[in-house]
Amino acid sequence: MRLLLVGGCALALVACSGKSADEKAMQNAELANYTPPFVMSRLDFGGVIERRFRRLDANNDDKLEPSEISPRRRDFAMQFDTNKDGVISTDEWSRGMLAWFDRQDLNHDGTVTSDERERARELHDADLPTPDDEPANNSTAAAR
Repeated sequence: MRLLLVGGCALALVACSGKSADEKAMQNAELANYTPPFVMSRLDFGGVIERRFRRLDANNDDKLEPSEISPRRRDFAMQFDTNKDGVISTDEWSRGMLAWFDRQDLNHDGTVTSDERERARELHDADLPTPDDEPANNSTAAAR
């Protein structure tokens, strides 16, 4: 009962805050431009790793050839070719991407936040992909 009373009083205070139309418009504009913080766990990133590999592997041979990787990210990705055979295997891709994630997880808590991504950018590290960065399908990846 007390909780309901306190909640009702809080709502009444908010409703009667007397904000001007300009203040409300500014608040609405701020909310419309709000970008929520980014947080990705290592477990979630594991799923991104696999999906991205499958989408990039245009010929479905379980190897990424340089031509299957966008020119913008090719040099970065080819660093994962640890046996220097000119292609990236699924194992090389997974190890490389997880190491990349771990470099950005500055406090080593198993998640990468917006702040950690920004810090990684400052340190000239590549940015973690978001779902929007993933190619739509193999044909899109092959066209890059």
